[in-house]
Amino acid sequence: MTTPLSVGALTAEPGTKTRGTVPADLGTLTVDIPLTLVNGAHPGPRVLITAGVHGGEFTGVDAATRLAALLEPSEVHGQVVVCPVANPPAVYQGRLGISPLDGININRVFPGDPDGCPTERLAAWLFTHLLDGADAYVDLHSGGIDEVLTDFVGYRLTGDTELDARTADMADALGIEDVIYGMNADGGNSHAAAARKGIPAILVETGQLGERDPETARRLVSGLYGLLGRLGVLEAEPAEAAPTVRAWVWAAGITAEATGLWYPEFTAGDDVTEGQVIGHVIDPADGQEHKVHTPAAGRVFYGMRGLTVAPGAELAAIAIPAPH
Repeated sequence: MTTPLSVGALTAEPGTKTRGTVPADLGTLTVDIPLTLVNGAHPGPRVLITAGVHGGEFTGVDAATRLAALLEPSEVHGQVVVCPVANPPAVYQGRLGISPLDGININRVFPGDPDGCPTERLAAWLFTHLLDGADAYVDLHSGGIDEVLTDFVGYRLTGDTELDARTADMADALGIEDVIYGMNADGGNSHAAAARKGIPAILVETGQLGERDPETARRLVSGLYGLLGRLGVLEAEPAEAAPTVRAWVWAAGITAEATGLWYPEFTAGDDVTEGQVIGHVIDPADGQEHKVHTPAAGRVFYGMRGLTVAPGAELAAIAIPAPH
């Protein structure tokens, strides 16, 4: 038998679906977190799916909302919690990676601090109310309004052979060709912090430049159905043969060293060589040019397309094929 599924005052009894919001106290204000609770008619695992951790990333928000509407409790084995907008201040007010409340990127501070600043409190709320009790976690992201990106799935290695194998299996199930794994579970990313708790967790990146392409969202929903089938939550129809998965590891991140106007000479998916010039930062005051070189050879998986940058702004991220 399944049991009631509750988050705050929102509850779904076995065999039902409940939609609504739950307030999260951030200290200086309260925000309403939208949730869909799908409590299946059959026993099974609990899966958490979040989107809208960052503002300006629309594909994941769209896909999560579509998935929440489509899931039928009578077909679900276990429980599915869908949170399409995990960070309302950034999504509705900021539209960028940082929160307008305190200028913090929430995906650098997980699992958060219940006594910290608003964004740290929100991260702690999400972990306490949504991650606790989850058997698997999927965090949906997209290329933001100033970011080119080629689709990929990411996860972190923990050294726990069984956990890493379960996570890799989740990553493979989405039908996305490129899978990039981190060599450890350090840092404040949501999926890394979940992995440290022993929860198999993946990051999914689809879409770019803040696009709201319905076909991209539908493909992602299809991939999520395949993943839920792999996890035993749905009795999914046999999928078409998945593409051969290409495994990568991160090799380098490139950040701006000067304030100015950014003129990239690459796009996502380009292969680059070590020392290659991939763009220029021009000082609008005196016209001085700062060349940006790649510190390593590999493939660019995402990069900045905004015009204005400041020191420390992320310009590109490069990965290399993973060792066998």
